[in-house]
Amino acid sequence: MSAMSNSNFSRRSLFRAAAGMAAAGTLAACGSNNGRGGGSGSGKQLVQYFHAYGEAGTEQAIKRYAAAYKDTHVRTSWITGSNFEAKLFAALLTKQAPDVFEFHPQIQLVKSGQVADLSDIIDPVKSDFNQADITSHTVDGKIYGVRMIDDPQFFFYRKSMLEKAKVDVPTTLDELIEAAAKLTTDKVKGVYLGNDLTAVINPLIWSAGADTLTADNKPAFHTDAVVAGMKQLRTLFTSGNLLLDAPADYWDPSAIDQGLCAIQFSGMWAMPAMQKALGDDLGVFPFPKVGDAGKLSVYNGGWSMFVNAKGKNVDAAKEYVKWLWIDQKKYQEDWATSYGFHIPPRTSIAQGATKLQSGLPAEGVKLFNTYGHFDNIGWTQAMITAVQDAFANSVRKNGDPDAALSTAEKKVDAELEKLFG
Repeated sequence: MSAMSNSNFSRRSLFRAAAGMAAAGTLAACGSNNGRGGGSGSGKQLVQYFHAYGEAGTEQAIKRYAAAYKDTHVRTSWITGSNFEAKLFAALLTKQAPDVFEFHPQIQLVKSGQVADLSDIIDPVKSDFNQADITSHTVDGKIYGVRMIDDPQFFFYRKSMLEKAKVDVPTTLDELIEAAAKLTTDKVKGVYLGNDLTAVINPLIWSAGADTLTADNKPAFHTDAVVAGMKQLRTLFTSGNLLLDAPADYWDPSAIDQGLCAIQFSGMWAMPAMQKALGDDLGVFPFPKVGDAGKLSVYNGGWSMFVNAKGKNVDAAKEYVKWLWIDQKKYQEDWATSYGFHIPPRTSIAQGATKLQSGLPAEGVKLFNTYGHFDNIGWTQAMITAVQDAFANSVRKNGDPDAALSTAEKKVDAELEKLFG
């Protein structure tokens, strides 16, 4: 998997994942040796969980950073397979739970006491973080989780293919659908949105001028414009101009690299591999406007590091997180820019990241800064799943999107009631 974001797995709610013995069984296969024996330094050992990033060198890098930490021995569980969050949530219920793990800010982890307050280690450098990342990790004035990377997601396109077909870069969803038709040949599909289309759900909501939740935590996604956008997606899905069942999902650059499509939705992490394959024949654009009141949008996913508040070594885990993700700026820049392109959440590091300051990477950063939307900590796994189900039933199965969003809204309301009363 690549540096995927919040909406990109086959998602399950925390409760379904926790109940899934299959998930726990899978976990045992991919990291049951938690080696809780003695380490160096304090004699304790910390275990950290990462999902398997797709970019070459990532696993070696994380293990290299951990090996450089002298106070406590840190073991990395590199979790393969497509359902990282189910495996993580299942593990958190066992004695083999990780001390430190990467995930996305989600309020149920805070409300259940699962993640530790990291305000004390972040506050001294708080002003150096992208403030949207601080906001997305804050509950009642306390900061839970340190952002490691920001991952803007947008469309990549083959300039030569658009020129040959006399197609302009789309600025509306209608234009994207028209472009897909003109770009499709017997060998190439016009557009690729990923194999299950889940990656474009949040961008479509934002580009329709809506949102996942309001500022006071009410559902905000069920609007006429979102319904109309879902109908447009259904049109694209059935048109024959959308690449379906690609060999790898949207996070992997192979679909556009191999000429299977002219336009691919993906993340900035895939940019170096695309540039290596396609050179200068590559451009980027944000998710286009949906409807008359629409706005261009970019989803800024990413990954954050959390400390398991129910673990045996909370203080040691916090010290390690501070050492690596606050103090070691060289490692933070290396992680963000040496294995695919990500935007460092620390302003001082982002400003010095030379690889992101010219050409296509600089265009990606500009899209991030201009059109970006960040994770909402109140938007949980169960809510993500409810809206994904609505899109699947409407776009892939031709259900009524208005009715599907009503069903999703009821589920999201019930979750909000549990969380906020």
